Amino acid sequence: MSAATRLQINGQTATADDLRWLVSTNYGHFTSMRVDNGGVRGLDVHLDRLVASTRELFGSELDRHAVRRYLRAAIDGLSGPLSVRINVFSRAYDRDHPARPVAADVLMTVAAASTPDDSPLRVKSFTYERESPAIKHVGTFPLFHYRRMAQRAGFDDALFADRGGFVSEGSIWNVAFIEGDTIVWPTSRQLEGVSKQLLRGALAGGGFVDRSDAISLADMARFDGAFFTNSAQPVRPIAQIDGARFAVDAALVARLRNCYDGVRIDLI
Repeated sequence: MSAATRLQINGQTATADDLRWLVSTNYGHFTSMRVDNGGVRGLDVHLDRLVASTRELFGSELDRHAVRRYLRAAIDGLSGPLSVRINVFSRAYDRDHPARPVAADVLMTVAAASTPDDSPLRVKSFTYERESPAIKHVGTFPLFHYRRMAQRAGFDDALFADRGGFVSEGSIWNVAFIEGDTIVWPTSRQLEGVSKQLLRGALAGGGFVDRSDAISLADMARFDGAFFTNSAQPVRPIAQIDGARFAVDAALVARLRNCYDGVRIDLI
């Protein structure tokens, strides 16, 4: 059957009472992934992220084998490419005593994967530094607020820079810059996305050089191009950052996409 939105907590259909905690207490973390034919690129990287963040936020150990079991249950009987978000929270969490270790709950949200938009993106920069960037936490208000402000200014999305003017990441994506066959990733503090990690590991096989550097907003003219990467769209070209415009090299974008497509799919 095709995918409709499906919600499960710890492998069971979620009820309104189960979800009450999520509405009243915005504390937890998540990861997002695309499932194709019962498999996920970088599944172990996603699981490593969930285990480490659970230990940090709840002081408990997340059973990665249980998470895989929950994921299999959540996609059971569904066909076609799927978008899955795995939220980790705890109904036992006590806001008055947050240092107490508590067991985690796992919420699976499954829907049909969206069709990627291949049109080049136009982005506006903002000074913003993500809170606790090592954790993909649920505090997403500023990410979408800045995206809204970018769109009100006539752009498509928001790009973030630190207080020194050095680029870090986009609203819900990582950014990379192109110098010939060299892909340059900014070094300012940011969330290390799974798609970014997978793509970096595959670039050499596509004939690219991979490196990191401090990248200033004032230094855009040195680059031939830019692109974003996230779980929904591993490579999308960026045509403009503020007043700086980039030509889009369709052949190079295709090479980048081929690098990502070559990453092994891990069966769930």
